[in-house]
Amino acid sequence: MAARAAVHAHTSHNHRACIDDALATARALCTARGVQLTPLREKVLQIVWRSHKPMGAYEVLDELARSHKSARPPTVYRALDFLMAEGLIHKIESLNAYLGCIEAGAPHSGQFLICRKCGATEEIVDPRLETALEAAAARAHFRPERKVVEISGLCARCGK
Repeated sequence: MAARAAVHAHTSHNHRACIDDALATARALCTARGVQLTPLREKVLQIVWRSHKPMGAYEVLDELARSHKSARPPTVYRALDFLMAEGLIHKIESLNAYLGCIEAGAPHSGQFLICRKCGATEEIVDPRLETALEAAAARAHFRPERKVVEISGLCARCGK
């Protein structure tokens, strides 16, 4: 499999189609797995995808409260936990924030390029990097439970 990257937040693309594709994929995956993508969970997923930048749980809550007045932090955290467990979003640990997954349904580790200036974040999927990390862990007799790579720097736009 070749390396893939998400569309950067600064590039021109059909954002609505991007969100619609992510939601359609989520619906299909949840149906196939026999799990419930409730309207609330779907709304949380839509909010996360709408940003194209990592969003904190309270940012998601603020956005959700516009349409779900009774939304509270536990509601959002439960929805985020479900979406992570189903591989529909990732948690960016260094930012304590969430980002839509470009490879939903495909097993992979999280690899992210995070612009420290504007916050734009790209998920990259490079099996060679994943293989190299697995080999390094094996040489160290280490059994990884999660493999997340977060690289901070400047995106093309901010680096100009």
